[in-house]
Amino acid sequence: MSAASLRRAARESVSGLPRAFWWLWTSTLVNRLGAFVATFMTLYLTLDRGYSASFAGLVVALHGLGGVVSSLVAGVMTDRLGRRPTLLAAQASTAFSVALLGFMEHPAAIAAVAMLVGMTSNASRPAVAAMMADIVRPEDRVRAFALNYWAINLGFAVSATAAGVIAEYSYLAGFLGEAALTLTCAVLVYVKLPESRPEGGPGSPAGTGKTAGGATGAEPAIGLGSVLRDGRFMSVVGLSFLISLIFTQGSVGLPVAMGAAGFSPGDYGLVIAVNGLLIVLLQIPVTAFIERRDPQKLLVVSALLAGYGFALTAFAGPVWAYALTVCVWTLAEIVNSPTQMGLVVRLSPVHGRGRYQGVYNLSWAVASLVAPLMAGFVIDRYGADWLWGATGVLGTVAAGGYWLLMRNLSEGDAGVGAAVAGGAPAPRSKPLPADAEA
Repeated sequence: MSAASLRRAARESVSGLPRAFWWLWTSTLVNRLGAFVATFMTLYLTLDRGYSASFAGLVVALHGLGGVVSSLVAGVMTDRLGRRPTLLAAQASTAFSVALLGFMEHPAAIAAVAMLVGMTSNASRPAVAAMMADIVRPEDRVRAFALNYWAINLGFAVSATAAGVIAEYSYLAGFLGEAALTLTCAVLVYVKLPESRPEGGPGSPAGTGKTAGGATGAEPAIGLGSVLRDGRFMSVVGLSFLISLIFTQGSVGLPVAMGAAGFSPGDYGLVIAVNGLLIVLLQIPVTAFIERRDPQKLLVVSALLAGYGFALTAFAGPVWAYALTVCVWTLAEIVNSPTQMGLVVRLSPVHGRGRYQGVYNLSWAVASLVAPLMAGFVIDRYGADWLWGATGVLGTVAAGGYWLLMRNLSEGDAGVGAAVAGGAPAPRSKPLPADAEA
């Protein structure tokens, strides 16, 4: 891409989005600037507190278990109480629990509060995704999700480097810094973001409403059972779980392996910051390139890049080699995230967006529970190289699953790329279930 093309892509990526989106984007950025616990939990437990990789994996798994519990509850709250109150409650309670974690001394107390942090921090995700789908037009959704993901990683790129330095002096300062920034997000949401829940849905005021998605009128109640019976959507959730198992190793397996190899928290901070930096530099131009391309190919290729990008870690030696492997799986992340989120929104009914997003986020929450246990067990018993080999296998399985799923979705459907991108509905070979129409 030429410099002029990059400038044009940047202008097109940020134009036409509503003011509320940019406040939501800002809250995401501020929140991720303080992402200390998720990034440095394993190093805090193994290097600073002297616990084993298995115990660190257990604690991080409990953090993930908290997310499993809150994903479904927060999804229901998002639909019933609204997006704004759910975000407020989640972010304020996250600030409190993160600060509390920094003062815990007993192993059982650390484990219990880590689970509480997982519950509170994960509770905001369904509300953020549902609000974004509410306020952004269908044709702009992939672009909006990409920009939000860009904000996540801009904050992460800054915080990973800064937090790596902070961790070498005081982990408590990192915990308190994250708490302060998360509380700032809670205030920002309360002051600047209006409620976006569509009218006419379950739990909303009576009447007929209209969202950016163009849906009008009341819809029948959508329970969690309806979501779980939606086989097509649950297939996406299952494949997301496999991909999540791979990507989660960047924050659980990679720091443990680097710590065991003699690298410092600052070294890991620099390596993982490459992930955020590349997303900041490439997310916008890559999204402009892939926005209207075949999602089947995009999801298959991204799964393979993720699995084998992590598998290459087995051959890394110096810090720069670890950074090169991060470059490979980061490209997978850049492609996979907006493509998959566009598909999820497309398969979600307007008045069930909270529940659908809650179940979708469950895939990441369960992966956050399983991945640390898997990493700790494999590294302690067999060594890190076996863990990286397993990621290659998972990536291959996920790629095959995406190929099969998207083949069924696109039979006789030449326009599925535009549909997944959030544009006008494309013709389908067979209709979606009644409760999955967006």
